[in-house]
Amino acid sequence: MTDTPDIIYTKVDEAPELARASLEPIIRAFAGKAGISVETRDISVAGRILALFPDYLTEEQRVSDDLAWLGELVKTPSANVIKLPNISASMPQLTAAIKELQAKGYAIPDYPYEPKTDAEKEARARYDAVKGSAVNPVLREGNSDRRAAKPVKQYAMANPHRMGDWSKDSKTRVASMDGNDFFANEKSATITAAQAGGAKIVFTAEDGSETVLKSGLKYLEGEVVDATFMSAKALEAFIRKEIAAVEPGVLFSVHLKATMMKVSDPILFGHFVKVYLEDFIAKHGAELKAMGWNPNSGLGDLESKIKGNAAFEADYKAVMDAQPPMYMVNSDKGITNLHVPSDVIIDASMPALIRAGGKGWGPDGKEADTVCCIPDNCYAGVYDETIEYFKEHGKLDVTTCGSVSNVGLMAQKAEEYGSHPTTFEIAAKGKVEIVLDSGEVLHSHAVEAGDIWRSSTAKKAPILDWIALGVARYKATGSAAFWLDANRAHDAELIKYVEPALKEAGVEIPIMAPREATRFTLETMVKGQDCVTITGNVLRDYLTDLFPILELGTSAKMLSIVKLMQGGGMFETGAGGTAPKHVQQVLEESHLRWDSLGEFCALGESFSFLSESKGNAAGAIMGKAIDVATQKVLDNDDSPKGRVGQNDNRTSHYHFARYWAEAVAAQTEDKALAEAFAPIAKALAENEEKILAEIHAAEGSPADLGGYYLPDEAKVASVMRPSATLNGIIG
Repeated sequence: MTDTPDIIYTKVDEAPELARASLEPIIRAFAGKAGISVETRDISVAGRILALFPDYLTEEQRVSDDLAWLGELVKTPSANVIKLPNISASMPQLTAAIKELQAKGYAIPDYPYEPKTDAEKEARARYDAVKGSAVNPVLREGNSDRRAAKPVKQYAMANPHRMGDWSKDSKTRVASMDGNDFFANEKSATITAAQAGGAKIVFTAEDGSETVLKSGLKYLEGEVVDATFMSAKALEAFIRKEIAAVEPGVLFSVHLKATMMKVSDPILFGHFVKVYLEDFIAKHGAELKAMGWNPNSGLGDLESKIKGNAAFEADYKAVMDAQPPMYMVNSDKGITNLHVPSDVIIDASMPALIRAGGKGWGPDGKEADTVCCIPDNCYAGVYDETIEYFKEHGKLDVTTCGSVSNVGLMAQKAEEYGSHPTTFEIAAKGKVEIVLDSGEVLHSHAVEAGDIWRSSTAKKAPILDWIALGVARYKATGSAAFWLDANRAHDAELIKYVEPALKEAGVEIPIMAPREATRFTLETMVKGQDCVTITGNVLRDYLTDLFPILELGTSAKMLSIVKLMQGGGMFETGAGGTAPKHVQQVLEESHLRWDSLGEFCALGESFSFLSESKGNAAGAIMGKAIDVATQKVLDNDDSPKGRVGQNDNRTSHYHFARYWAEAVAAQTEDKALAEAFAPIAKALAENEEKILAEIHAAEGSPADLGGYYLPDEAKVASVMRPSATLNGIIG
């Protein structure tokens, strides 16, 4: 790719996007003075939808497919991308975005739930490319190195966040299926030279008729190919058993990831809704279907559809009252765990509950112990072991604990997060097989109607790169473990790669099943020692929320470096699980408590990488100055707080800009650069009182963003850049 900007910044959604509207003008202005170009590319939900429907739009409405462009860029050595957290759209989010765009005059089609015509089938295929984790598999052409920057860790130890007290008698527990889940049914194989080539997924019904579920697959030599399924009958039996077993005073909850696992987990969520409302659905099923309600969409959609129907509302209340009390997303607003599939995301919800001493919020607005249903056993043991550890030892002392980092196998759509095109809800009893072009059956499962079958892969080159990165981080840190279970089919295949690679590298890193590795890691960090977790893709996602939320109080401050396999770099800025709540506060009172610390850390790494990869001396100076500025933001407690009148995202950006400018002006390596920033630093310091007053004056009343998924840029700028003085200095 020619004429690639020095740094690409991503335009995303919700709170990170509001923060970008405030911070990026500062970055662009400062980088420009150093001769460094910065451009923005749109990977928001709205931007991705519009890019896929140019034939439905006017010429003025059409947008470029920035995700596809970035997908090519990350395969080149020149890539230098700062990636903010984006929405992994669930169905409710996708349909809400579609409605908003339609209301704004974009003539895109409705989402066809049951497509009949070719046009509807094509529209559905386009929309399905936006659902769930559509961005990350495209951009992550490298494995993940995620850790807390030293200033962030030091600040967290000196300023400990609140941790809930654990009781040995806590009734909080993790509940999982006792078999017939994805873990139990998994089969895995490493493709040989003779097997490499094309393949297809075929469903054969009991009458012998065949349906090709997916064709055009291509497997490479050395690729690990998995297949598994979860029994719908076993799942529903498990849910019934756990609902019946909830003790008085204990909450019932389910923890899934319907955003990232965009095909399987919304269906699992729907089964929980169906069983929880079993009597209500048995009585009103036909009417509910006529209303267009699908259990996968949750209780929130149901409540909106039956609103005003007294008989339905009475029966619904009676059924809800008869069931165990639900873990709540928002007790004040009556939003339950089963309202919206994207509201309870396991990697954010479970750490928050554990941090709170095992307590969740109930419908009465009080905290209580909670039964946490995580149906599949692949990773549930991590949370179960964490809960048991804290029951035994009490809460974590964040002032003395070590830091837990992660090396994650995620490149080239590795493992379950790459399974979306190969996940299916089975229509009838029969068998599903992966059939190679040679006719060989690689994997075969007997299935029944409603079962959820999926296949996923991990390619050889990313696996070897992941092992090498894990070894490097182990050597730098001193303690690590590979989280692999020899009793799980997929992990057993990975171990065949890991063991000889470790022998060749001359290092001894333990290989442990996730449950054992969890306790090992907790014991290591409690001693005050640092530890590297070397994991697959889903555990990468889960652990880089779990440990940072326990250590730091948040995962938004983590530094995530993706070493792209072709030599480029991508720098991710933390997790976005709390973003919707932050936007709600902006809409209500124009205060954004989103912390851009992760962006500051990623920005410094990006400038430093620019210096290393392109010999850009100014990049090194700017990167060092960012590190100084980040440390000062922490030292001076300039990070956002939760209430109007306190620091928020915009005031933290002012302080960051000032400290950054002062650091560049103070350095002696580049006199011209110092002279260019000296007047900026002076003006920012002299006008501090005025700038902060202008920002705080904009708080306290509702904000008009002109939209949620496609906000009005001018209105967002007005909300997020309210200081005319700051804007004038920055330019």
